[in-house]
Amino acid sequence: MADLLAVLYGDIMNIRADQPDWPQRDRFILSKGHCTAILYALLAELGFISIEELEEYGRDGSRLLTHVSHKVPGVDFSTGSLGHGLPFACGKALAARRQNLNWRTFVMLSDGELDEGSNWEAILFAGHHRLGKLTAIIDYNKIQSLGNVADVIDLHPLADKFRAFRWEAIEIDGHNHPEIHQALSQNRSSDSAPLAVIAHTTKGKGVDYMENNLKYHYSAPRTPEQLQNAIDQLESLKP
Repeated sequence: MADLLAVLYGDIMNIRADQPDWPQRDRFILSKGHCTAILYALLAELGFISIEELEEYGRDGSRLLTHVSHKVPGVDFSTGSLGHGLPFACGKALAARRQNLNWRTFVMLSDGELDEGSNWEAILFAGHHRLGKLTAIIDYNKIQSLGNVADVIDLHPLADKFRAFRWEAIEIDGHNHPEIHQALSQNRSSDSAPLAVIAHTTKGKGVDYMENNLKYHYSAPRTPEQLQNAIDQLESLKP
């Protein structure tokens, strides 16, 4: 999801690092809250927190918990229990419309998380209420905790499912920055259909021993050599 967040925070969202609680900011909910490390890194790059604080990630007493926490400036909602982020985002989007506020709500979900029934209640709710300022981004890397998504509970055809619930749904390459930008930069009215951006991604993108490897749903590089190998491969991808 690195590419998705880079475009969303770098080009799309209306936010202010020096005013993390600015009332007119766009909202972002990381429903797949276990992927918090990259969000904290991004917030540090933008100046919401210091780069130095990243060294405290996951340590006893740190506010940088290993599931995303609203105690961190720039985080709107604590998540971790899957299936909670989208229902909350629906509430934020509906509240904004009823108060005639123009900010957008973005929520990022994992594909395996869509096994949760609470998401489909929220998808039904958002379509019914035409929450046009709500955008759900699905990180569709086809791998979840216990195996391939297609083997655990197959989501195909995912876009058609959203459309049946009265959403607009588009499918993109989740590593292609122009495609991501085009999908997320639409000027949407408050009473249009909500938008589902189904981003086809690759688990461990850019690191050959990680790509599409279920082990790296959980694991990190285990040796300094593995870590340096990963860094070198990612550095080689820079334009």
